Amino acid sequence: MKTIKGPGIFLAQFAGDAAPFNTLENMAGWAAGLGFVGVQIPTWDARLFDLKQAAESQAYCDDVLAVVGAAGLKVTELSTHLQGQLVASNAAYDAMLEGFAPAGLDPKSRQEWAVQQLKWGALASQKLGLKAHATFSGALAWPYFYPWPQRPAGLIDEAFAELARRWVPVLNAFDEAGVDACFELHPGEDLHDGATFERFLAAVNNHSRANILFDPSHMVLQQLDYLEFLDLYHERVRAFHVKDAEFRPNGRAGVYGGYQDWIDRPGRFRSLGDGQVDFHSIFSKMAQYDYPGWAVLEWECCIKHPEQGAAEGAPFIRDRIIRVTEKAFDDFAGAGTDKARNQRILGL
Repeated sequence: MKTIKGPGIFLAQFAGDAAPFNTLENMAGWAAGLGFVGVQIPTWDARLFDLKQAAESQAYCDDVLAVVGAAGLKVTELSTHLQGQLVASNAAYDAMLEGFAPAGLDPKSRQEWAVQQLKWGALASQKLGLKAHATFSGALAWPYFYPWPQRPAGLIDEAFAELARRWVPVLNAFDEAGVDACFELHPGEDLHDGATFERFLAAVNNHSRANILFDPSHMVLQQLDYLEFLDLYHERVRAFHVKDAEFRPNGRAGVYGGYQDWIDRPGRFRSLGDGQVDFHSIFSKMAQYDYPGWAVLEWECCIKHPEQGAAEGAPFIRDRIIRVTEKAFDDFAGAGTDKARNQRILGL
C-alpha cells in the first residue's frame, strides 16, 4: 500500500500579474514557504507554463522540473480544465467560452484547438514523468440536465455518443503517453456524478485512461454521498482535489441556488476546515483503497482571502494524510505458517 503524496496546491486560483504569483519560479517558492511539497500547474496560463513547448521539448520540461525542484517541490499533475471544457461544448455557451481559447476562432476551430491542447497535455505529462492529468469533459447535454421541458427520446444518448466520439482519440493519446486522463466531476460538465461517469465509460468501451479527479466539494453541492462514491469508484480515482464546501438549504433556495451570488447560495465553496466535508473519513478511505496519487488543495471560498486559505491548507492536508502501515497490527501474536498445524486445527 502507498501513502498519499502531499500536500500539493493547484496554482490556477492564485496566479496573477504581481509577484510572487506571476511566474512559476516565484509561485514555487511561495508554495514551498507555506509547507506545500507539490504544485498542480494550469496549462492555459502563459505566465506559468508553455504547453506546446512542453509537448515538443524534453529540455523545456527538464527546465520546469528544475525550477520546481529548486524550491523543494514536485509537479503533481498538469491541468487542462479550460481546454477540456471546449472539447465538447453546447452552442448555448459559445459566447461565454470565447475567452477560453485564442481570439478569432469560431466554435469548430475552438473545438479542434482544444483537442490539440489535450493531446499536447498528454505528451507534456509524459515528458514530465507524470502519471495523471486533470481536466474537464465539456458539456453537450448540461443545458438539459433537468427533465423539463421534457427531453426528446434519445437526446442524452446522442449527447454521450458524441462526447465519446470526441474524447476517444484524446484518451488514446493519453494511453500512448502512459498517462491517466482524470475528469473532475463537476456541475456544468456532462460528467458530474457517478451515473454520468458510468454512462461515459460505457460509451468509450471502458477505456482504461478514462478516470476520475475526486473533489468532494462538488458532491456536497449536489447532495451526493462522497464516501460511498469512493466505495463505488475508487479504482478509477487517480487525482484528488482537497476542497471544502457547505450546503445549508433554507426557505428561499436549495440545490439550484436561485441564481444568487455565491455568498448567498445555500451551497457554497469554503476554505479547508470551514465547510462540512468529512476529510478524516475521506483520507481514511483513500488510504484503505491504496490511492496512488497526490492530495492537492484547490482553494475556492466566497468569504476568506485566498492567501489565508493557502496558508491554512498545507497543514490541514498534511495532518490528515495517513501513513499506511507496513504490517498487520496483530502480527506480534502470529505463529507463522505451518500447513500440518493448520490441518490439525481443522481436524483434517
